[in-house]
Amino acid sequence: MTHAVAGASGYVGRKLVRLLDAAGTPVLALGRRAEALPGGTHVRGRAVDIADTADLTEALSGIEVAYYLAHAMAAGADFAERDRRMARSFAKAAADAGVRRIVYLGGLGTGELSAHLASRQEVGTLLGEAGVPVVELRAAVIIGAGSISFEMLRYLAERLPAMVCPRWVGTRVQPVAETDLLSCLHESADDRIPAGVHEIGGPDVLTYQDLMQLYARVRGLPRRRIVRVPLLTPGLSSHWVNVVTPVDRAVSRSLIDSLRTDVVVTRPATVFSVEPMSAADAIRDALDSQRERIAERVFDFDNGLLDGVFALRTEVPVSGRDARAARLDLTECGGSLRWYGWAWAWWLRIVLGKVFGERLALHRPGTVEPGSTVDWWTVADLGDNRIVLVTEQWFCGEAWLGYRIAAGRLEQVGALRAKGLLGWAYWRAVYPVHLVVFRVMARKQARRAHALARKTSSDTQV
Repeated sequence: MTHAVAGASGYVGRKLVRLLDAAGTPVLALGRRAEALPGGTHVRGRAVDIADTADLTEALSGIEVAYYLAHAMAAGADFAERDRRMARSFAKAAADAGVRRIVYLGGLGTGELSAHLASRQEVGTLLGEAGVPVVELRAAVIIGAGSISFEMLRYLAERLPAMVCPRWVGTRVQPVAETDLLSCLHESADDRIPAGVHEIGGPDVLTYQDLMQLYARVRGLPRRRIVRVPLLTPGLSSHWVNVVTPVDRAVSRSLIDSLRTDVVVTRPATVFSVEPMSAADAIRDALDSQRERIAERVFDFDNGLLDGVFALRTEVPVSGRDARAARLDLTECGGSLRWYGWAWAWWLRIVLGKVFGERLALHRPGTVEPGSTVDWWTVADLGDNRIVLVTEQWFCGEAWLGYRIAAGRLEQVGALRAKGLLGWAYWRAVYPVHLVVFRVMARKQARRAHALARKTSSDTQV
């Protein structure tokens, strides 16, 4: 059974494609840009405009279950009309292609809805107009790294120990864990899940203020001081959020306009096998899962900020002989600051950490392997051509340092998941220094490899 995922380059789409691929399900990933689509063992991607019914019909040929996870929220003021066009096109294409069922992720809410929530629910109706059965899941805030709502929550709670907030912080919300949502989406492909609307959420109904305080508690931050001010309109709130968070302006405005509506489950779905997580466990799981993914994919990071993680990468060329030596040098870490490439800069970093209560100590393990303690780091990943170190001992948050030798170059990537306002301020303050230090570190690593290659060559000749 082949599944198609429309909107595969988005947050939920990418997660769902990975889940289906891991389960061995053939997946067709659909999106506007082929280069942005996720890959996988059982995944093939295709660029398609959902509003182009003829092209979409051809793409959906042979598909039994089609997930609709696309939306036009970032398109500006006319997003609702574009959502209508795409939904009608998808419905007709699915019917013409013989798709057995459509699975759609919409939004909770009753009564007077915002333009965003009204559009989400209208799309669910339009998808069924051509006769293909639709399983419509309605959910509120998704707790997971990369979810726009979660990232807004993260940045507000992390960066603002005290904040003046509008009345919407008292609106009730029933968040759902990312893993629970994905499980429900996965099960929705089965005929045992009846077509129709299914409301899903976790066991906790909270206000947005409660949710920010809960995030702070789980993250180990002091309780946030929140003062409600009734004069802040959604428009003013969006400007305020745009200053504090890097979330897209068009998206944040639409979302904030929706925060006036309670989004809670009124008719709990009973057809899924999922035992939903509490909000606290969902936040903890989101943070823990992100920490594991960073260690696995640190070399995919680009310079800048993404989902609460600052990253900086540097590359220097190395010759073939030096590359072989550099691989050997990766396991020579620990016990000396010289291995990092600029010893005195790291010495200053240790001194700075002492001001904030850090007690960083050098340590050389008997064998460098995954799980070994190397200085203040733990070896998170180790291969023939790479090493990734992680530490949770820094006052400013969790940090990763990775080295990889590939395609005639040495790649060095540093990442920091800043913790609280202090962590954010630390990265901003040292970023200009890091730009210089990281280049020097990478070059010195290359020089170490060159020297080791010459020594190895000399020893061989002797």
